Amino acid sequence: MNKTGFIIFISVALVIYLSVNSYIFIRGLQAIPVEKFYRTPLIIVFWLLVLAYPLGRILIAYDFSSLGSVVIYIGSLWLGYMVYLLLSVFFLDILRTVNHFVPLFPEVIRHNYTQSKLIAFYAVNLIVFITVVFGFINAKYPVIKNVQVSVNKANASGKTLNIVAVSDIHLGTIISNSRVSRMVNLINSQNPDIVLLAGDVIDEDVAPVIKNNLGAELTKIKARYGVYAITGNHEYIGGVEPAAKYLSEHGINMLRDTAVLIDNSFYVIGREDLSKRSVNGGRGRKSLAELSAPLDKTKPVIMLDHQPFHLEDAENNGIDLQISGHTHHGQLWPFGLITNKVYEVSWGYKKRGNTNYYVSCGAGTWGPPIRTGNRPEIVNIKINFNGTTEK
Repeated sequence: MNKTGFIIFISVALVIYLSVNSYIFIRGLQAIPVEKFYRTPLIIVFWLLVLAYPLGRILIAYDFSSLGSVVIYIGSLWLGYMVYLLLSVFFLDILRTVNHFVPLFPEVIRHNYTQSKLIAFYAVNLIVFITVVFGFINAKYPVIKNVQVSVNKANASGKTLNIVAVSDIHLGTIISNSRVSRMVNLINSQNPDIVLLAGDVIDEDVAPVIKNNLGAELTKIKARYGVYAITGNHEYIGGVEPAAKYLSEHGINMLRDTAVLIDNSFYVIGREDLSKRSVNGGRGRKSLAELSAPLDKTKPVIMLDHQPFHLEDAENNGIDLQISGHTHHGQLWPFGLITNKVYEVSWGYKKRGNTNYYVSCGAGTWGPPIRTGNRPEIVNIKINFNGTTEK
């Protein structure tokens, strides 16, 4: 994205963000009587929370990284709180509109409408607070998702392959060392033959990753064949070359439109993210046909592709297993309903022809450090090879 495009994007995003918060603010203020002593303090706190995220970005940009990180974290929590306030206020406005034409509210509400609005204000904030706390705790504890896959090919190294796949860790300001350590322990507990990181390993700027030495945790991953990763859209947002260099320096084998033969037994193809086109003068990544043509297709072929678009490409090019991420399956309920419409597979397993697909909802978070639509996951994929092995 060029500088002009970036400025336009940020400007539009900021206008939308402030408009949404203004709508919430106006509706909330209408519910609080003028005489309430806490009305003014609430107004101040509300706008401080609204401004926290952009202010934190500015502080980090001017090298106030420690303070900026704290402010961004607070602002990120507000983003989640804001989403559920918006949904709640919008729902109540729909009820009010319907009630205007078809009376729905009981007499107890109509009798003292001012008191009813205040009670609704308290109730909404309590429900949203509980939702955000639940989502915050839920996001910190990924679960192991077990997937069994059959591939009708021989594998020289054995009849099975134990893969641990992780997508969308989003290392950065929000993901702490303890949280990464927990992920690494879960990965190692599965005794993987190989670990595959399906993009968005780093959130955006690599600076907080370096500052907090998060890469040191990644070096603790243990796998027979090592750890391989691809770029995601967030590596491109923050600067793909520094991000890829950092990961390589910490024991991660970066696959950037390349294929590697593992133990003379199976291939792993790693595709560049689709975002490459936007930062490479319109020149995108290599086609899958170009990447896969030189391969010996009698051997199993596993592919990492961050964004799960055009699943037919893998099927048409003889890929046995595609692993993707990116969607987060919405991360916050009810956005999974939207990602289900955008992607052929928003989350989970699918098979088309001889090609197996798994799209992970991710292990980390982006934006709000909360998950309410699903559990964060680390995927343990066990491939059973049905062909005649060479051993």
